[in-house]
Amino acid sequence: MNVGTEWLVDAEDCAPELLRNIGAVRGLCEEVIAALGLRVVGEPMWHQFPQPGGVTGLYLLTESHLACHTFPETGLATFNLYCCRPRPPFAWEARLCELLGASRAIVRKADRGTEASPDRATFESEFSDLTSAREVSGL
Repeated sequence: MNVGTEWLVDAEDCAPELLRNIGAVRGLCEEVIAALGLRVVGEPMWHQFPQPGGVTGLYLLTESHLACHTFPETGLATFNLYCCRPRPPFAWEARLCELLGASRAIVRKADRGTEASPDRATFESEFSDLTSAREVSGL
């Protein structure tokens, strides 16, 4: 039984100054929330690390959560979105390239709560689906 979908997203080679900019990262997260029709519970939590560090944000959603972490020192931004209801696709690759200057985005998608199988081969097959990534370059 599927109880949701989780997206793990890595944006590489982002502009470090944008990864330090809490407004830019928050704006991207709020675009994701609006585009997917998600509902925020309470106020989002944000933390700005001392310069030259990045930011961390967390949104509690009625559907579950959206979290992000930025690493200006390596040009990396990571996002985790978990939804317990079906959602339309989001243009992660295009938006990360445009809003954070990413040169590449890796999007992993995993169905959650599928019935566990005692068959190890089935488990390994499902696990490899989670760890495989669709890489998009040059957007």
